Amino acid sequence: MNLFDLSGKVAVVTGGNGGIGLAMAQGMAEAGAAIMVAGRDRKKSAAAVDALKSLGAEADQSELDVTDEKACKALMQTAAKRFGRLDILVNNAGMSIRKRPEQYVLSEWMTIMQTNLTSAFMCCQAAYPHMRTAGGGKIINIGSMYSLFGAPLGTPYAASKGGIVQLTRSLAAAWAKENIQVNAVLPGWIDTALTRQARIDMPDLDDRVHARTPMGRWGEPGDHKGVAVFLASAASNFVSGASIPVDGGYSISG
Repeated sequence: MNLFDLSGKVAVVTGGNGGIGLAMAQGMAEAGAAIMVAGRDRKKSAAAVDALKSLGAEADQSELDVTDEKACKALMQTAAKRFGRLDILVNNAGMSIRKRPEQYVLSEWMTIMQTNLTSAFMCCQAAYPHMRTAGGGKIINIGSMYSLFGAPLGTPYAASKGGIVQLTRSLAAAWAKENIQVNAVLPGWIDTALTRQARIDMPDLDDRVHARTPMGRWGEPGDHKGVAVFLASAASNFVSGASIPVDGGYSISG
């Protein structure tokens, strides 16, 4: 038995049309899973689907506003109808606004919390009945190193990502007897569009990341392929409620 084989499994990846989400989708596709890419940008999602099909995977896309509860439910129904089942959910959609805490207006706080945390809860709720019907499932929530640390220029982002860890633990405890494992991945400083903007906002960031990261480099989206396959596969059947840093050792460095 190949513990990492995802043949016959179906995964939904929110924010799966770029960055970490697409890399995770590619890792699971390479392991045999069919992928439903969910995102707002239809053109970008179409390109992601083409990339996944080039790996030999079944793939499709669905437009999604993750802050819309009805849209989250419809996404899971669409995926289950399109591929016949739903086994894996990756909650990757997220955003940030960088300011000092006293500078945020409430609407900015609410937008970040709804996009990063509430959306993950809604997607988990929507996926649950399909996974229960399938006899189990795997949920992978994407947190951040700011699930662990404070963020002076990202208070609502850090609060939302800290919430992801507690959401993960709570769902893991609630759904364990239904064979649904729920885990979180905590990316470190990864070279994505979001962090490229961070390097503009914080000119000394690149030097600080290299100095603190024991592996001496920024992460790449592809560094998340392996952890996605592990948490989506039978290899992690006795792992639930965990939060796994993928950060080159950043979070353990003093």
